[in-house]
Amino acid sequence: MAEYRGISYLRKKLECKRKRVQLRYRYYEMKNLVKDFNIVTPAEFRAFNESLGWCGKAVDSLADRLVFRTFRVDNFDLNTIYQMNNPDILFPSAVLSSLIAACSFVYIIRGDDGYPRLQVIDGANATGVIDDTTGLLKEGYAVLQRDTYNRPQLEAYFLPGVTEYYTRGQKSVERVPNVAPYPLLVPILYRPDAARPFGHSRITRACMSLMQGALRTLKRSEISAEFYSFPQKYITGIAQDAEWDKWNATISSFLALTSDENGEKPTLGQFQQQSMSPYTEQLRTFAALFAGETGLTLDDLGFVTDNPSSAEAIKASHESLRLAARRAQATFGSGFLNAGFLAACLRDNYAYQRRQFYLTKPVWEPVFEPDAAMLSSIGDGVSKINQAVPGYFGVNNLRDMTGVDAETAEGIVNA
Repeated sequence: MAEYRGISYLRKKLECKRKRVQLRYRYYEMKNLVKDFNIVTPAEFRAFNESLGWCGKAVDSLADRLVFRTFRVDNFDLNTIYQMNNPDILFPSAVLSSLIAACSFVYIIRGDDGYPRLQVIDGANATGVIDDTTGLLKEGYAVLQRDTYNRPQLEAYFLPGVTEYYTRGQKSVERVPNVAPYPLLVPILYRPDAARPFGHSRITRACMSLMQGALRTLKRSEISAEFYSFPQKYITGIAQDAEWDKWNATISSFLALTSDENGEKPTLGQFQQQSMSPYTEQLRTFAALFAGETGLTLDDLGFVTDNPSSAEAIKASHESLRLAARRAQATFGSGFLNAGFLAACLRDNYAYQRRQFYLTKPVWEPVFEPDAAMLSSIGDGVSKINQAVPGYFGVNNLRDMTGVDAETAEGIVNA
């Protein structure tokens, strides 16, 4: 009999990881605070806070390019299971949460009609002990409901063949058996490795550090703008007992200054106006570092550097982003296949084996949609290759390259 860590261990594990996940969500939602050094910042401006959406841009720029299409060679009808569970919300929600928190989870339950229901749980409310071979969990834990004080109200403990539900304030435990050979909580991982089997977040420590530097630069520029708007002036040679209205002197367009009884008159002057250029250059430096960290360009972060580019030029400038997207498609596709495998077990009330699904392949839309010029180039290449190797390109692989469905007299061919 397998040895399990138990729900107490998983509760502590989730509580340990939850704060880091919530921190990354704050950066994504632009609710993070600016860590100011407060060396020369006036006390009146220390409560002032700036916002910047670079972390959100880093996540969304990748999430929006990861569009799941279908399962090919779908021997167990997994596509129908996902179609019955609102795939337009399920897939993007799981992908977005995984990019922010490094992992999300698909919670599987039998509906009132007996059909499996799938729900996405973010990494701040679920965890488990992972099987490195299959990418499935050995045991899992999730908080399904929280009260107004953010305390767990309904918890679920997942084991192979059974799901236990714990309700706050009740001593009894509800046990719901099933035939699935793994817990009905499936991780969807972004960039897992041997050291971090639950993956890495798209919002890295470097991203958060660079964001803090950029926010401090924005804050200093806002403070300096107050002095930039009203340059400091000075006056010398005025009598000590002279009446002087500083505010009127600041906003007035004309000043009349007379000489005293000795014929001496005051001298007016103005300090050199502060330049905003150093802040602009420093912010641009942070933007360049952030772009290099996330595979974006300065244009993506709001610094226009060139004329509008073609689709091929945009693709070339986002090569790092394309590679990250291809790797994310592989790991996310495996997670969605695992979730479909367990949902099929629940639907058919039969314990399938994971290796029976080896022919089923997740298929994604192209990371970069081709424009008209690129479609023409693909057409020329396909024509020449098919002349040399007849039938090398067909409906399926052309659909994968172009993202365009093939239309026939009977209708649209579903690849």
